[in-house]
Amino acid sequence: MFFHVKELQHTAKPDRPDPVYAKKLQEILGGQFGEMTVMLQYLFQGWNCRAEAKYRDMLLDIGTEEIGHVEMIATMIAQLLEGAPVDQVEQAAANPVIGAVLGGMNPQHVIVSGLGATPTDSVGYPWNARYTIASGNLLADFRANLNAESQGRLQVVRLYEETTDRGVRDMLSFLIARDTMHQNQWMAAIEEIEQQQKATVPSSFPQNLEVEEVSYQFMNFSEGDESSTGRWASGPSMDGQGTFQYVAHPVARGQAPKLNPAPPFVHSTPGMQPVLVNH
Repeated sequence: MFFHVKELQHTAKPDRPDPVYAKKLQEILGGQFGEMTVMLQYLFQGWNCRAEAKYRDMLLDIGTEEIGHVEMIATMIAQLLEGAPVDQVEQAAANPVIGAVLGGMNPQHVIVSGLGATPTDSVGYPWNARYTIASGNLLADFRANLNAESQGRLQVVRLYEETTDRGVRDMLSFLIARDTMHQNQWMAAIEEIEQQQKATVPSSFPQNLEVEEVSYQFMNFSEGDESSTGRWASGPSMDGQGTFQYVAHPVARGQAPKLNPAPPFVHSTPGMQPVLVNH
C-alpha cells in the first residue's frame, strides 16, 4: 500500500522557462538509466525478494523514494515548459536566433502532453520495461543497481553542467547527492553478500562443472599486449578461488563448423559442390 504526500522530497522549481532543456531533462526521467527505470527495478526486486527481510525492506525503501524522484523531475519539466511556447512566439518571429532555439524543443511536449512531461527519453523514445533487471539473485541485481546509479549520476552531472538555472541546479544537486548515497548503499550491500558467498554469480553452481582450465585465463584477442599489465591478468583472482593467467596467443579449441544440408521443405539454398578445374 502506498500513500502520496503532496509536498515534493526536495524543491523542484526553475528560475525561468526553457523548453529545450525540458527535452534534455526527459533523459533522466524516461531514459534507460532514468528514474522510471530504477524506480521499477528496485520495486520489482523488492516485491520478488525471497531473501532476508532486511533486503526486501531496503529495496522497497529506495524504490518508493524513486517514485518521488520521478514526480520531482516531471514537475520540473512541466514548469520549464510553462509559458515558453506561447510567450516566446512573437520573439521567435522577430528574432531568428530565438526561433532556432525554440525549434529544438520536443513538439510532443505541446502536441501530446499539453506542456507536461512524458514517459520517454530525450529523443522521444518510449520508456521500456526491458531496461529493468529483477532476476531474483540479489548479488547480480545489486551489481546492476550499482551500474544504474553510476550511469544515472553521470547523466545528472552532465545535465547540471548544461544549465545555469539556479532552481534546476538545486534540484539536480539533490539528485546527485542521493545517487552518491545509493551507489554507496549498493556497494555496501554487495560487499555484505560477497562475505557470505563467492563473488561469482551464481555462487551455487559447482565450479568443477566448468572447463576449469580456462576459468581464470585472460585471453589476448587484440593486437598488442598492453592488457597484460592489468590486475585482471596476473595474481589471485577476485573470488579467491584461482590465479589469473595471461594467455598471449589463445588458440582455437573447437572444430571448424560444418552444417548438414537443410531438408527440402525449408527451401534453403543448396550446399555448393566443389568445382573441378581441368588443367
